[in-house]
Amino acid sequence: MAVVMRLSRGGSKKRPYYRIVVADKRSPRDGKYLEQIGMYNPLLAKDDEGRVKVDTDRAKYWLGVGAQPSDRVARFLDAEGLYERTARNNPKKAEPGEKAKEREEERKEKTAAAEEAAKEAAAAPAEEEAAAPEAEAAPAEEAKEDAPAVEETKEEAPAEEKAEG
Repeated sequence: MAVVMRLSRGGSKKRPYYRIVVADKRSPRDGKYLEQIGMYNPLLAKDDEGRVKVDTDRAKYWLGVGAQPSDRVARFLDAEGLYERTARNNPKKAEPGEKAKEREEERKEKTAAAEEAAKEAAAAPAEEEAAAPEAEAAPAEEAKEDAPAVEETKEEAPAEEKAEG
């Protein structure tokens, strides 16, 4: 018979309360158990003494008989100093998924292309300034003359839309 130490849920909806029980591995989570050796109330603060209570003598006995604790119960027993829980190492846990990696590569390509375009745009006017510093003043005056014409077309466009509607 395989014996395990696990949590058995009690309490009402959204108000969990757990018993730390020793049960046959084949029995249901909240079903029949051999012995209750403690309790766990996750609603209490982490530093509260009443959050986890374990009968250490009975826990030692069941560990000696060969009961296997679940991961959560092993954490509680490790905190009590009764069971040495091996730390797990999952280096891929924080690694992003494939889709996220693809999006990151696309984002890097776009930013690299934008930086290159900005460098080219910055280099092109610098070359023109060195060639003809006087030519720069004339286009600025032409741009001022073109600006009122652009504004007039903007004003005419809404009037035409109102007539159509």
